[in-house]
Amino acid sequence: MSGKKNTAAIILAAGQGTRMKSSLPKVLHHVAGRPMLWYAATLARQVATQTVAIVVGHGSEQVQAYLEQEKINFEPFEVVEQDKQLGTGHAVQQAYPVFTRMASQKPDQFLILNGDTPLLTKETLGSLVDYHQAEGATLTLLTTVVSEPGGYGRVIRGQSGEVCRIVEDRDASSEEKSISEINVGTYVVEAGFLGKALTQLRPQNAQGEYYLTDIIEMAVQQGCKVVAWATGDFLETTGINTRVHLAVAEKEMRRRICQRLMLAGVTMLDPDRVIIDDGVKIGRDTKLYPGVMLEGQTVIGEGCIIHGNSRLSNSLVGKGVLIQDSCVLQEAAIEEGAVIGPFAHLRPGSLIHRKAKIGNFVELKQTEVGEESKVNHLSYLGDTFIGRHVNIGAGTITCNYDGFRKARTRIEDNVFIGSDVQLIAPVTIGEGALIAAGTTVTDNVPANALGVSRVPQINKEGAAARRRALLASSAAHAMVKIHGETKDLSSQPSPPKSKDPT
Repeated sequence: MSGKKNTAAIILAAGQGTRMKSSLPKVLHHVAGRPMLWYAATLARQVATQTVAIVVGHGSEQVQAYLEQEKINFEPFEVVEQDKQLGTGHAVQQAYPVFTRMASQKPDQFLILNGDTPLLTKETLGSLVDYHQAEGATLTLLTTVVSEPGGYGRVIRGQSGEVCRIVEDRDASSEEKSISEINVGTYVVEAGFLGKALTQLRPQNAQGEYYLTDIIEMAVQQGCKVVAWATGDFLETTGINTRVHLAVAEKEMRRRICQRLMLAGVTMLDPDRVIIDDGVKIGRDTKLYPGVMLEGQTVIGEGCIIHGNSRLSNSLVGKGVLIQDSCVLQEAAIEEGAVIGPFAHLRPGSLIHRKAKIGNFVELKQTEVGEESKVNHLSYLGDTFIGRHVNIGAGTITCNYDGFRKARTRIEDNVFIGSDVQLIAPVTIGEGALIAAGTTVTDNVPANALGVSRVPQINKEGAAARRRALLASSAAHAMVKIHGETKDLSSQPSPPKSKDPT
């Protein structure tokens, strides 16, 4: 891509998106874990050499809040509010003054794109800009050919194939509607021409809107060179106007993500059944089984195995980690060589150190598990520190909440905790201590001590046999013979009481 010209960018993101049937602004709907606007803004930032102006309108407060949150990724940019959505031409009119008041070098050309085309690629946009500069054009538009062009503006060409104008679908004649080449809504325009053309725009249509596409006919009439660069991949030009379009974009974006990761050395047994967000990073030689979901900013190290139906969100996983089936990890960190699951739930703040084991039906929250420690079965540990080489028995629970406040449990190195133990926080188990099965720990246990709290066991000789005999006798008494049939009177309704006092 040539960098000879000073390029500014304008993103049109003010539309309401009524066909989405949503209270959320259209450009904030997610595709592969990111709002649509993310893709347009990062793409513009990669191509533009100057400020990016982002035009917002419907739901502007929500959109501006998102832009502020991602400020570091999009700078330099300015937000322009379009109070009344009077068309694409009106939106560009609102944005243009941002660049006229710039103290630094004025832009030579403008890149104009929509905020709802998340599948558009850097390669296509780069080719568009290169073609514009190579042709010495005043205006270059991106087009594509589709089999069903309904709803899109048609590209009207002259007898020699030159671009003459764009006609919107609602304004097109029946003959024009048969044209299959459509306008994508992405342009490169020379700055000098754009400024003058914007002042000449008029709402010459039934909708009373200012169409940006009208500047194409203006350029032709003024003898300026107008060209079109057609992309062969119509899918990447898809504008998101309905939930159906959103699903198409979602599927395609995830296909691209999986393909990129597989080419980088990640194994997927069935990539069609793996869901990976755009911000996820995975090391080579990691294997993903069907049904895996990796969300947010999750990072997976090299040589990991993640089995089916496991979901990881904003989590960090070191090298050589094994995650068994049906695990859920949320904002958790797993160090090298650890084993998780199956059916484990690691909630935010969980930290699992090297070669530790978190097993079946274990739930952790704000808990650190030390190197080579094991929590194998059916346990809940919340607000807990666990040292190295600790064994947590099945059914162990840290009682970290008293109804008013959370308290922490601390278990030092080399502790053995038996099954069905309750640790009433705040409590500390000293290094090398042993906690007997069934114990409820309410006080600190010193290092190398045995902690045990049980009600003494009582064995009553013959009590079980006597109980069985009593139950058998009661059941026999409830059975009587009526008309030769044995019936269980214990299940019969009681007879009504007589109203006769005699």
